[in-house]
Amino acid sequence: MAEQKRADYASTRPQADGAWVARVEEGSPAWDAGIEPGMRIVAVNGIEPRDIIDWRWEADGGWCDLEVFDPTDGTTASCELEREPGEDWGIEFTDVLFDGIRTCLNACVFCFMAMLPKEARATLTLRDDDYRLSFLQGNFVTLTNVTDEDVERIVTCGLEPMNVSIHAISPDVRRKMIGAHAARGVEVLEALCEAGVEVHAQIVLCPGLNDGDELHRTLDWVEERANITSLAIVPMGYTKHSKRFDRSFSDDVEASRAVVRLIEPYQERARAQLGNTRFQLSDEFYVDADLPVPPAETYDGYPQFYDGIGMLRSFLDESALVRSERAGECEVVNAALAERGLGVLLVCGEAAEKTIAVFARLLSPEGSVWTQAIRNDYFGGDVNVTGLIVSCDLLAQLADNLSDTVVVLPEVMFNFDHVTLDGDTQAHILEEISLRGGTPVISEPSPGKLLDCLVELFLP
Repeated sequence: MAEQKRADYASTRPQADGAWVARVEEGSPAWDAGIEPGMRIVAVNGIEPRDIIDWRWEADGGWCDLEVFDPTDGTTASCELEREPGEDWGIEFTDVLFDGIRTCLNACVFCFMAMLPKEARATLTLRDDDYRLSFLQGNFVTLTNVTDEDVERIVTCGLEPMNVSIHAISPDVRRKMIGAHAARGVEVLEALCEAGVEVHAQIVLCPGLNDGDELHRTLDWVEERANITSLAIVPMGYTKHSKRFDRSFSDDVEASRAVVRLIEPYQERARAQLGNTRFQLSDEFYVDADLPVPPAETYDGYPQFYDGIGMLRSFLDESALVRSERAGECEVVNAALAERGLGVLLVCGEAAEKTIAVFARLLSPEGSVWTQAIRNDYFGGDVNVTGLIVSCDLLAQLADNLSDTVVVLPEVMFNFDHVTLDGDTQAHILEEISLRGGTPVISEPSPGKLLDCLVELFLP
């Protein structure tokens, strides 16, 4: 690879300042050593930890030497920790990245961040592109800000699988879609493949940019690289605030079907040669093409589930399983609803409505459970997924009178601190539904968890 000493990236922190301790388990080696929440570990075996990867790598044995800063008196002290085989050190950190997030230096034409409303919370505009989060959390990264040193670290530490956004392989198309640093991403990806690092890849498909012949070229390129064990093709989404796009595959049934037809030969060859499908289309393509969702075996154990690959199939199969294996609980829930004169409203995004409605009918053939798809007016465009439901749309579209109704909200519409994307709190939404006479509950949007939620509500 070309000489490159440093990546051109920004960070949320100007320099590393150590690992902040959030919690210490009572009775653990860290507890015995006097480490407390609020302290920060500035060195492990003489190494300044950049992230949780460094911590795990350096503190992998039965002992470790730490340098710990105590902000209460401004002092730094050394201590040695020892542990028994299988014992944890007992330290939880405030973050997995100690030196801040590497932010994106690209100018992707399909970037969702560039299509947000002006009033969107500032935290939503942080564009991360950090290879460490690819390994730790499954984030997709472009690799355009990765240094040669980073590549060596990925290989040496076995940071795999890496989740990599490819989008296109032709240099001119990549530059047009991603920006001036596009070539670096392919250079790094080639190096990782040559080193034997497993990669899960992704293509965000944009009409007229990287579909058609360019998609063929990219698929051919991937097909030749065995270390890319799965490739997800997902349609570009756009909001009403986009200045570049006003259509996608969701607006064109035939265009969506053309993508399905294009990828099928690659899937067939992979199954014949490798025993797996490898090339995976997002659920949205099948919905947009008005085609049946493929069977479970198509998804190779769902390695790209959280990229929207196989979620609908998994939900449908789990729905049938829940109804057959937990029939008694379903009957109890239905009896409780009938006895109390209640109904259950399952809130979801427009994209998932038909699928969730299948579960609603299986759970309650009598019609006591139904769905309501929330139209996304806040983002607009073709945004229709459950995870992007916002408070202002939800409260505007729910009925003013929710008496005798259990309103089940999807947990995925809230972030980690229980706030929606438009900045409303979970507590306020629950209060508003209650004021309308409804009984609000929150559940993971899966058949088993939804049934668990209702069982807990109605059974003593």
